Amino acid sequence: MNPNRLAKVLALFLGFAGISHFTNPSFFNEIVPPWLPPNPEFWTYISGVAEIAVAVALIRPSTRRAGAIAAIWLFIAVYPANIYMVWDWRNETASQQFISWARLPFQFLFIWAALQVSRVNNNHPIAPGDIA
Repeated sequence: MNPNRLAKVLALFLGFAGISHFTNPSFFNEIVPPWLPPNPEFWTYISGVAEIAVAVALIRPSTRRAGAIAAIWLFIAVYPANIYMVWDWRNETASQQFISWARLPFQFLFIWAALQVSRVNNNHPIAPGDIA
C-alpha cells in the first residue's frame, strides 16, 4: 500500500479511537491496569488526546513522518492495556476472550504500518508556518 494512503488509514483509525476515548470512556477505563497512578480516567483521556494529536500529524504531509514516529511510541505505550485486557477478560465469554487476544497482534501490525510511513522520504513542500 502507498505510504501516504497508509498514513491516512492510520490517521482515520487513530482519530476514531481517540474520539472514542471521550464518547465511551468506561470501556477504556476498564482496560487501564489498575496499578497505574493516578487513575484510569487520566490515562483514558490522555491517550485519547494523544491519539487525536497523532492522527492530525499523520494527515499533514509536513508532519507525517513525526506523526508516524509518535504513532509507533503510542502503540507501544498502550500495549500494557491490551495485555491487561486479556488477563482481565479471562473469565468472559469465548467471543470476548477472542477479541481481547486478537488485539495483541494488531498492535504489531499498526507499529509496522507506522514504521512504513516513517520511512518515506520527506520530499514535499513545507506548509506555511511549519518549522524547517
